[in-house]
Amino acid sequence: MVDSGLHNEKNANLWKRISSCTLIAVLGWMGAFAQSNRTPGFLSVPAQTNMPTQLGNPEFTFVRMVYTGSGPWGYFKGWYTDWPKSDRQFILGVRRLTNIRIADQGKTVTLTDPEIFQYPFIYSVECGHWNLTDAEVAGLREYLKRGGFLFCDDFWGSWEWENFEQHMARVLPGSVITDLPMSHPVFHSYYDIRQLVQAPNVGNAIYSSQTYEQDGYVPHCRGIVDKEGRLLVIINWNTDLGDSWEWADLPGFPAKYSTYAYQIGINAIVYAMTH
Repeated sequence: MVDSGLHNEKNANLWKRISSCTLIAVLGWMGAFAQSNRTPGFLSVPAQTNMPTQLGNPEFTFVRMVYTGSGPWGYFKGWYTDWPKSDRQFILGVRRLTNIRIADQGKTVTLTDPEIFQYPFIYSVECGHWNLTDAEVAGLREYLKRGGFLFCDDFWGSWEWENFEQHMARVLPGSVITDLPMSHPVFHSYYDIRQLVQAPNVGNAIYSSQTYEQDGYVPHCRGIVDKEGRLLVIINWNTDLGDSWEWADLPGFPAKYSTYAYQIGINAIVYAMTH
C-alpha cells in the first residue's frame, strides 16, 4: 500500500550514482543495441544481452495511468500515446543508469483499480485530454492522499492547460499549481538539473528547428504540494518527454532531449521514493 512509511524506509541504500558511464554514452549504447535487436515498434531484450544483472525482487515498477479521454473514436491523444515503446525504453534507461531494481515490464492501471495503491509513482501522458469520470477523480484523489506521486507529461498550449487545470481542481479542490524553482529537491535528487529543456516530438526534433506545439512556446515544470510541503504532482507542460524516451535509439534524434528526459524522469522517481 502507498503510505508515508513507504517513502521513509527507502532512504537508506536505494540509490547510488553511476561512476564512469555518462548518460550520452548510455544513450549511444541503447541506440546500437536497438539497431541490432529490433522488433516492430519495440526494443527487444534477448536473454544474451549485457544488461546489468539485478539482484533481488524489483523494488520499483513503472506504471502508466489509464484514464478516460476526450477522443470520440479511434486514435486520439490519450493515455496510450507512445505506449508501449516509450515505457520500455525508459525502463531500460533506469536500469542502465541507476541501481534501482526496476521491474522488467511496466504496467497500465486504471484509476479505479485498487491495484494502483501498490505503486508509489504513476505516469500520465496527454493530460490536456483528460475527461475523468467522477470515479476516476475520486480514485486519483485517494491515491495522492495516501502518498502516491503523479508525473504528468506531453500536453501543450493554453487549451490543453485549461482542460487539465479544470480536472485537477476536481481531484484536489483548492490546490495551488506553481512553477517549481530550480532549487527544488526534485531537480537535484539524483542528477543536478539546472535548466528546463523543451523536448519536441520526434518529427520536430529531427526535421525541424521548431520545438513547440500549438501556443506552448515556453516549457514549464510545475507542481502541487501538500500541507507538509511534499510534492504530490509534477507537471511537465509544453514538452514531450515520452518521445525523447521512445526515440532515444533512433539515429539522428538529438541526445540533448533524451538526456534531459531521462534525467528528470529518474529524478522524479528518486524523489517520489524518498519523500
